[in-house]
Amino acid sequence: MYTEKVMDHFQNPRNVGEIEDASGVGTVGNAKCGDIMRMYLDIDENQVIQDVKFKTFGCGAAVATSSMATELVKGKTIYEALKVTNKAVMEALDGLPPVKVHCSLLAEEAIHAALWDYAEKNGIKIEGLEKPKSDIHEDEEEVEEY
Repeated sequence: MYTEKVMDHFQNPRNVGEIEDASGVGTVGNAKCGDIMRMYLDIDENQVIQDVKFKTFGCGAAVATSSMATELVKGKTIYEALKVTNKAVMEALDGLPPVKVHCSLLAEEAIHAALWDYAEKNGIKIEGLEKPKSDIHEDEEEVEEY
């Protein structure tokens, strides 16, 4: 059963679309379930995320976690955005069914992938950011324990 917040973000997703000439674009997927999430960041000269958009191909939970993740990083610095975890996304949505927890991990990885792209484009290193995976399926076994 999905929470009211999950249903709201699925039925009325925020920040859907693309950003032309985005500062950073990250695409991640899950080969096991077929979900694909792409996140676009518009980051200003002070390293603040001015705008964020997403495009997600996947289930309702994937759309909802994408939508919530964009809400959590908009207006934040790149370092604040880096701290947005899959747990934070799930908590903001008042929880996810255990079989859908991987969708929140997809959202976290999409943020990281977009930040990684931004860092590479600008020749900078973001402390604490590791090269993201393009497929989160390999991490799924440890996530299912939550």
